[in-house]
Amino acid sequence: MDNPHRFIVVEGPIGVGKTSLARRLAESFGCELLLEGAEENPFLERFYQDPRSAALSTQLYFLMQRSRQMQELRQAELFSPVRVADYLMEKDRLFAEATLDEEELKLYEQIHGHILPETPAPDLVIYLQAPAEVLMRRIVQRGRPYERHIDMAYLQRLSEAYTRLFHNYAAAPVLIVNAAEIDLVNSERDFRQLLTQVCETRSGRHYFNPLPLELQGSA
Repeated sequence: MDNPHRFIVVEGPIGVGKTSLARRLAESFGCELLLEGAEENPFLERFYQDPRSAALSTQLYFLMQRSRQMQELRQAELFSPVRVADYLMEKDRLFAEATLDEEELKLYEQIHGHILPETPAPDLVIYLQAPAEVLMRRIVQRGRPYERHIDMAYLQRLSEAYTRLFHNYAAAPVLIVNAAEIDLVNSERDFRQLLTQVCETRSGRHYFNPLPLELQGSA
């Protein structure tokens, strides 16, 4: 299947499956994969244990990491190869606003304004959605040690923050996917349905809300 996009971003809250989907898309299109590497952040587990004490250090580490990756993208001639990424640069401020207090956010904004390079806009953003209960179940199932302290209230805040972000997002076409009842990693049928939508979405805002297989069979 021909891919009309040069730069695809998969986004959504923790546990929704964005990295797994980004990997599979990159494999299908035979293109480069750009991952944010949350497990590399040495402050992340401390943040989940005690958000107030580690929020700023966690956020600044991610800001530095993502800024470096964006700079490397610019230097590597972004529009030459096809790329799939598992994060949108706008998520950095989203998490900062959700986790930092007022004074920390002011400091973050000062640093953000000085180090963030001009970032390329994606050709398509795939925004995965799922209820906080589904996110929590998936987080527990994958069993990452640094995520064991995540709670439902935090997931709910993030989900609401993502909803606000994409309500006004207009920098690229957006494909909004209800990922609660489908398996985009292990189900070839679900993935192929999404892949068709990805290749057909060239502009605007679109929704992908397929029925589970058992419901389709009874329709």
